[in-house]
Amino acid sequence: MPQADLIIIGGGPGGYETAAEAAAKGLKVILFERDRLGGTCLNRGCIPTKCLCASAKRLNDIRHADMLGIAVSEASVDFTSVRKRLVEITDTLREGVESVLKDVEVIKAEASLAPGPAVVADGIVYNAPEIIIATGSRPANLRVDGGETALSSDDVLALETIPESMVIIGGGVIGLEFASVFSSFGSKITVVEYCKEILPGFDRDIAKRLRSYLSRHGIDFITGAEVQAVENGKRVRYLHKGKEKSVEAECVISAVGRRPVVPDGLEATGIATDSRGFIVTDDRFRTTAPGVYAIGDVNGRCMLAHAASAQGRTVLGENVGLGIMPAVVFTDPECASAGITSEKADETGREYITVKLPYGSNGKALASGESDGIIKLIVDKESGLIAGCHCLGAHAADLIADASTAMNAGITARRLASEFVHAHPTLSELLASAAAIAR
Repeated sequence: MPQADLIIIGGGPGGYETAAEAAAKGLKVILFERDRLGGTCLNRGCIPTKCLCASAKRLNDIRHADMLGIAVSEASVDFTSVRKRLVEITDTLREGVESVLKDVEVIKAEASLAPGPAVVADGIVYNAPEIIIATGSRPANLRVDGGETALSSDDVLALETIPESMVIIGGGVIGLEFASVFSSFGSKITVVEYCKEILPGFDRDIAKRLRSYLSRHGIDFITGAEVQAVENGKRVRYLHKGKEKSVEAECVISAVGRRPVVPDGLEATGIATDSRGFIVTDDRFRTTAPGVYAIGDVNGRCMLAHAASAQGRTVLGENVGLGIMPAVVFTDPECASAGITSEKADETGREYITVKLPYGSNGKALASGESDGIIKLIVDKESGLIAGCHCLGAHAADLIADASTAMNAGITARRLASEFVHAHPTLSELLASAAAIAR
């Protein structure tokens, strides 16, 4: 039986980064991947969609260049070139993943679990004292009549032309990024969301402001709507305030979340799953089978690529600050979040200071024509620690990184405002200014 110190099933960010880190520590690692290295994130998720987002953002910047005194006669999108660039970037990054795994034995095969526990692939049994399941997720099925006729996120990334119109079912991260991109490319977009507000789980102020901004730029939102059926992939019937209504478009997109992809053999190995099919783990990502761990989307704890990587480092024994997990939505404008929301703060019974600071108060934002936006800090009144940071506007993804670092390091709002120097003029001053108000 082939032996290793560690076996990992799944070559996405959680799997391949953990494999490379373990190999660097001197462990013999075997990594199984049945498809392409990089997983959903690189091949059908984060990176391809960010390529589209970048093209859409640049197009929007050109269209609004007049506000900076630049006259542009015409701006249009060459979708064939956009897709060509997307493929080139994902191919390049995949080559990078292969080089990172130079000290890892990579086996391109479907792997399953067997009692022991052990891993079986192509009829060969592999053993290791520790096994990590990092098999990711897939688009969730839309469980209504005709739901199978709606396009999944994978299907959208395979489109070769820009649809004239789209109905997107689901106002979460995936749905909104597609809405923002294809609206910029010229599609007429309608988003149908079951909840009362888009971005369920995000801070309500940020979600509301993003919806307002995207609405002003031509995207229609129908919230509090329960989808009843999809007809021929073109018409969506839904209930709204007790009345049955419908909306039609060239295509319907299903963006209703993701479901775990699990290897065969879980039950035989004694690995429990919850009611939704996610693998049950404890806070160290141990499953109910000794020596077997599950990280990333497959455990359903936090379905973000960087969360999977962080969980992998935790399994390897590193002290990772998992309590503060930044999340970003790459719409135009971006929005980002870390820590507790206003809703969660209200539930704790503690007193918090909330500061909302508009981008328009920042010199760099005004000078660069990016003054539409807001940063929001939630600070624990007793300790002075930053409990939450939420941002909508240009470079929100970068601002949330600073905030997350401060939160993980236990830096108070007072210290952030008075002891640390932020370059001027930069958007990072927004964080310092908000902290100064809260201290």
